[in-house]
Amino acid sequence: MAEPEILSRDGGSLELLIITQSSMSTRQLPGSGSVVLGRDEDAGICVPDSSVSRRHAVLHLGPPLRIEDLGSSNGTRVRARHCSAATERLIDVGKGTPARGAAVELSPGDVIYLGAARVVLRQKGGERDAGKDVIVKDDAMRAVYELAQRVANGPINILLLGETGAGKEVLAESIHRASPRASRPLLRLSCVALSESLLESELFGHERGAFTGAVRAKPGLLETAEGGTVFLDEIGELPPSIQAKLLRVIEERKVMRVGGLTPIKIDVRFVSATHRDLEAEVSRGAFRQDLYFRLNGVTLSIPPLRERPGEVAALAQLFAERTAKELFPGEASAASVPISPAALAELQRHSWPGNIRELRNVIERAVILANGAPIGPEHLLLSSLADPTRPSHAMPLPARPPQAPPNASATASASAPGSTIARSVPDGAKSAPDGVDPGPTRLRDAMEAHERERIVQALEQCMGNQTRAAALLGISRRTLVERIRVYGLPRPRKA
Repeated sequence: MAEPEILSRDGGSLELLIITQSSMSTRQLPGSGSVVLGRDEDAGICVPDSSVSRRHAVLHLGPPLRIEDLGSSNGTRVRARHCSAATERLIDVGKGTPARGAAVELSPGDVIYLGAARVVLRQKGGERDAGKDVIVKDDAMRAVYELAQRVANGPINILLLGETGAGKEVLAESIHRASPRASRPLLRLSCVALSESLLESELFGHERGAFTGAVRAKPGLLETAEGGTVFLDEIGELPPSIQAKLLRVIEERKVMRVGGLTPIKIDVRFVSATHRDLEAEVSRGAFRQDLYFRLNGVTLSIPPLRERPGEVAALAQLFAERTAKELFPGEASAASVPISPAALAELQRHSWPGNIRELRNVIERAVILANGAPIGPEHLLLSSLADPTRPSHAMPLPARPPQAPPNASATASASAPGSTIARSVPDGAKSAPDGVDPGPTRLRDAMEAHERERIVQALEQCMGNQTRAAALLGISRRTLVERIRVYGLPRPRKA
């Protein structure tokens, strides 16, 4: 007899969306009893994150739904959004109020923090509902989505091509929702975010004693996506050794854990994405040709946002309303955020080197700066780097400082791997005199100084690797190189 599904207050079954630093997956909740959440493979629902205790918390399925901390190392917190005060509350489970050992009641939409991992309680089919937010108005995009809907029903692997931030992940989600695997997990994995050794262990899992610290066997992420879809983002960054192992998985539909002797059968569908020209990567020997053919069952190329001007206004309005609801929950004004015609014209003229991701960041910032008022051009703070013909509201950017001689010690220091890049704030970012309104110009200068600092930090964090730094910042590598040039930062070089 099939296990009954627990119903939410709206009458729909519930599931957990599990988000860690390296993956995202969904798990359906049983109909009754209690479920233990933890890193242990024997837990009712495994949350594969090092910050999560082996038996971290227990979810009582009620009704009502409640969560109780089990004495975890990094604690359990709940961000409750559906409370009587119509505002968010962050509740530390097991500390203060409520008393330790007590359970906190949950509602659909609440977010549970288990250490650094997040678990979202939502109605089953929430990913399908998210498809309503997809904006498809351009003819080229309609053709892409129509083809995606047709190939979604089959088992064939799909390769998504497009610039950074163009919407490859959104398209992958749409393919998963339209496929027969929609009720099974969708595993998202960024190939650029993990080191080679960690990527191998996380993807394929390991057996007990496979390496120092492997005190017990651990299933890989590919195993946890059984019956579902695996989305490999930035597949062009996959190390050669992992390419060979992934090829074997795709061909044999089996996974060999690190240190294992017997392969494990899996049933997953692969959807891959990259901003690179994989044919060129194959030609220069950086990507395996046989793996390329296996992943390239069907190729879908997503046009950049600058080629889809008819979608800019609709996307901007969507992001504005979504941001307002998060910033001002419960307020009627959050349902409609006006964007002035002048601001829309600015958005239409911009060439969007960072595509939809850049547009979302611009609108989120504009909603904060507008603070409930209609969004105007002064709130957008658009960079004029990508479109030199567009008039800028800001003072000129600082010129690139003169380069030191090649044998200068400063140049040698900046070129060394992992070296600290010198920080200097543009003169325009200095604080205004007391009593003087800084105005939009100085606010823009401050934003540019903040952007410069973020670039410096990202480069340091990624040891000078510009591709990884660009991914960390959410912009394309080309945009990052241009920012480095404009801000006069020393260009990192390989040893």
